[in-house]
Amino acid sequence: MVFFTLFDSKLRAQKKAEEAENFRLEIERTRQLLGARTAFPGGLDPDEMWWRDHFLWLKDVGYQLRSRHAPDWVPSWQGTDKYWALCEDSWQMPATQIASATRTSDGARVVLKRIQPSIHPHEIEVGKFLTSEPLKRQRENHCVEMLDVLQVPDEAGETILVLPLLRPFDNPPFETIGEIIDFALQVFEGLQFMHKHHVAHRDCMNLNIMMDPRQMYPHPFHPSRPSRRLDGKGRMKHRPRTECPPRYLFIDFGISRRYQASQVAPLEPPIWGGYKGVPEFQTSNAPCNPFPTDVWYLGVALQQQLLNVYRGLGFMEPLISDMVQTDPAKRPTMDEVMSRFVPTYNALSPWKLRSRAVMKEEWIIMRPFRDLFHWLRCLRFLWRRLPAIPSLTV
Repeated sequence: MVFFTLFDSKLRAQKKAEEAENFRLEIERTRQLLGARTAFPGGLDPDEMWWRDHFLWLKDVGYQLRSRHAPDWVPSWQGTDKYWALCEDSWQMPATQIASATRTSDGARVVLKRIQPSIHPHEIEVGKFLTSEPLKRQRENHCVEMLDVLQVPDEAGETILVLPLLRPFDNPPFETIGEIIDFALQVFEGLQFMHKHHVAHRDCMNLNIMMDPRQMYPHPFHPSRPSRRLDGKGRMKHRPRTECPPRYLFIDFGISRRYQASQVAPLEPPIWGGYKGVPEFQTSNAPCNPFPTDVWYLGVALQQQLLNVYRGLGFMEPLISDMVQTDPAKRPTMDEVMSRFVPTYNALSPWKLRSRAVMKEEWIIMRPFRDLFHWLRCLRFLWRRLPAIPSLTV
């Protein structure tokens, strides 16, 4: 145990130093990219000024933006010896068309998304339809809910969607094979649900799959730096997925389409989403069925974020390989994906389901010790009768 403690301490120190250096490099890259667009390091990007200009109106309608976007904002590092990049009010959101806010009526933390309906005319209609009654209450529905839609005064072309604050689906990393199966099962049934109700997402890449973190994170994290506390002064702690099962949700219906029930195989001109390698878009601009394209998108997302990252997922490879076939006609439908996946994971032993999700890049010398602590924790889950696939009942 002394040997493990020494190695573990050294590894943690090394990891902390690497994280600090990566954070510094990220900040410097951001500064180089945006420095010419901001009045000073950490200042507002010109596109962020739109949020500053609407700060008071949003407050009047019940949404409090971060202090960064207040008209009278004074950077917290100004006049001090603080490094600007370490102050939370210098941190930008990943994209300037979104801003984090607090709903003043109940303190809920939300995200505001600025859209132009003239560019994405179906986003509101599709989003409202998927989370309307009675679809909203169905377990298979894994679509993010639109909490509110705000029409910006005096700007007919601008609308704000109010959405719950979410996290990337793989942050933090998965810890067990059962947790990975739970994620795959939820996104499979979520896309199946959309297709069943004649909606094609058309961009269901990895960045458009998120996780509702409320059960795993009892304390708020920073919306711009999910690994940090809300005040930016420390790292976040979380509960295991096995203990607090999250829900995984599809977001961003900007290029999604809803069809009539009679349109079994609708044809749409190619539209590029996040992945640029869609086989049917490479050689022709002819209209094609968007539902097989959805299957390809999701298959690539799982291939890149699961099969290429974790060991021990060979049981998923045949199905995902079929989902990413070049010929759209040879890809399974989402009904077929579900009918194949359920018996696949049902055939796995409890030992396999509870085994640790080992990353392919993991330092091999630490693997035995991490395995030991993993199984010690699993004993606690077994004693509490927590299912190996978190969202499924025992």
